[in-house]
Amino acid sequence: MVGLRALRRVASELRCDVAAARNRDPAAKGVSTVEILAAWPGVHALLAHRVAHALHGAGVPVLPRVIAYVSRSATGIEIHPAARVGRAPFIDHGMGVVIGETAEIAENVTMYQGVTLGGTGFATGKRHPTVEANVTIGSGAKLLGPIRIGHGAKIGANAVVIHDVPANSTVVGNPGHPVRVEGRRPEGPDADWVHLPDPIADAIKTLSARIAELEREVGDLRGRERRVEAEIVALRPAQGPNPAGG
Repeated sequence: MVGLRALRRVASELRCDVAAARNRDPAAKGVSTVEILAAWPGVHALLAHRVAHALHGAGVPVLPRVIAYVSRSATGIEIHPAARVGRAPFIDHGMGVVIGETAEIAENVTMYQGVTLGGTGFATGKRHPTVEANVTIGSGAKLLGPIRIGHGAKIGANAVVIHDVPANSTVVGNPGHPVRVEGRRPEGPDADWVHLPDPIADAIKTLSARIAELEREVGDLRGRERRVEAEIVALRPAQGPNPAGG
């Protein structure tokens, strides 16, 4: 009976995984369920993990790790059998994704290729991130340590996150800097990494303005003629098409 209940749960979660792929991957629009099951590596990796996790929870030795190893070889996605993955996640492309043993992922989380939910040091116990619901993690992002990623947060591509992330915020950079997306709530999957705020560029722009102001004050004190100020140009102008299709 326990095995039958576990199989029913895995089947229900698999249906959610297929629906998540269809809803969040533009390439899956109009694609049949059979094709998604046959050709989407993120769905394959999640299905293998559902089975391995159920076996791991039942105390079955060796087999959960064998399933995880075979899944990694076939899909390029490594998920430890003990990791907790909620309903309706979506791993797009997925090559190079690593999810550690004590990682916890809530429902409706979207991850792209190269994402790492890893640990730091050699400590035991909880050492991997906890990702709350409706989080989007961009390609190549590294989330390290027992940190918490708040509900609805967005992690920019190649960000390195080592501290907790507030809910409904966006993190970019290395190390990651949380920023707020003005005029819109960052909720749900969004692949528009081109137009993310750049806190480093903003800081340099502020410093440039301050230096110009100090130069004017020094010039006034010394009685020198004021020089024409150079225009402060943003390092990364926000222009170009939205890759998310918006």
